[in-house]
Amino acid sequence: MAAENNDKKQTRREKLAGYFYDISKLTYAALVLGGIVPALTKMNVRINILAIVFGILMSYVFAYFANKILKS
Repeated sequence: MAAENNDKKQTRREKLAGYFYDISKLTYAALVLGGIVPALTKMNVRINILAIVFGILMSYVFAYFANKILKS
């Protein structure tokens, strides 16, 4: 019974960590890669740079949370 509960907890942690890793990848793709394209066309560069920086920061934060969940 205890082994079954541990397996469930481990699976739950792995899925939650995978969710945060996926959010990290989506944030990177949407904000960073999406911010580069308008920057190349010189459309409101200041906002694009903020989006890129915010995307990199949030990608790191989500990946950090996923890593913490897996290590716990």
